[in-house]
Amino acid sequence: MTRDQRVRRAAAPVVATVLLLAGCGSSLSEPEGDALRVLSLDQCADQYVLALGGGHELALSPRADDPDSWLRAKASGHRMLRPTLESVVAYGPDVVVRYWGGDARLLAQLERQGVTVVTIADAADFASVEQSIAEVAQALDRGAEGQALIGRMRTTLKEGVAPEGSRPLSALYLTAGGFTSGSGTLIDASLTAAGLENAAGHTGFGAVRVERLAMDPPERFALGFYDQSRADRRGPGRHPLVKRLVEDRPNVRLPAAMLTCPAWFMAEAVPALADLRDVR
Repeated sequence: MTRDQRVRRAAAPVVATVLLLAGCGSSLSEPEGDALRVLSLDQCADQYVLALGGGHELALSPRADDPDSWLRAKASGHRMLRPTLESVVAYGPDVVVRYWGGDARLLAQLERQGVTVVTIADAADFASVEQSIAEVAQALDRGAEGQALIGRMRTTLKEGVAPEGSRPLSALYLTAGGFTSGSGTLIDASLTAAGLENAAGHTGFGAVRVERLAMDPPERFALGFYDQSRADRRGPGRHPLVKRLVEDRPNVRLPAAMLTCPAWFMAEAVPALADLRDVR
C-alpha cells in the first residue's frame, strides 16, 4: 500500500462521518492489513475486479450479478454501490476501476483526492485486452494473477487456430437487433483467430440490411445476444428471412455475458467459432 493510499484510508472515516451527518453516507468497515478498498464503477470493471481483486475489499456496480455478467456467481457476498459522488466518497476507495462508468463530476473528485483510477480501454485485438489486464493487476498489486489470466487467455486462443492452408469461410456476426461487427473490433479479432473471414464488409459496428443478407448470405453465422429473449424481439436479426438463412447454415450462439466487455473471456468465443469450420 502506498503512502497516499494510507493517508486516504485514514481520512475515509472522517469523510464518511461528515456525509453520514449530512444524511448521504453509509457505515464503513476497515479492510484488514494491507488490503485495498477497491471500487468498480460499471459491469465491465466488475469482471476485472472480481477476477483480480482477491484479498481486497471489493465494492461492485449494481449490475455485477445481472444475467449478462460473466462472473456474476462471484459477485455474491460483495457490496454493490451506485456510482454517485456521495456513495463513492463515503466508501473511500484506494483504487477505482472503470470502463465507461462514472460521470465527469465524480471522476474529477477522485482525481482531486489522488485516488488511483484505472480505465479499461476499448480493444480491437487481444493484445489490447492483455494490456488492460496488466494495468488493472498492477493497480491491485496482483501482477502474478494478471499474468496467469493472460496465460489462460492465450491458451484458449490457441485452441481455435486453423490448420495451415485451409480456406477461410465467410462468417457474419449478427445481433438480434440487427448489428454486425467489422474490422477494428474484438469480434473481428475473434473471427480471424478462429480462421474465419469476416463478412461484415465495413469498419466498426454497423446495421445490417435484410435485403443485403438475402442477396449475399455468408457461409456461417455467429449470433450475439440471442439468449436475451426479451431484447430486440422485433429487431432485424429476428426477421423471418434472417431466421431461415441462419437455420440453413452452420451457426454458433455467443452469450451476452461473453460480449459485453473487452475482456479475456472473449477468447472463449474462438474455439466455438473454430468449430464452424468443421461443419458441412
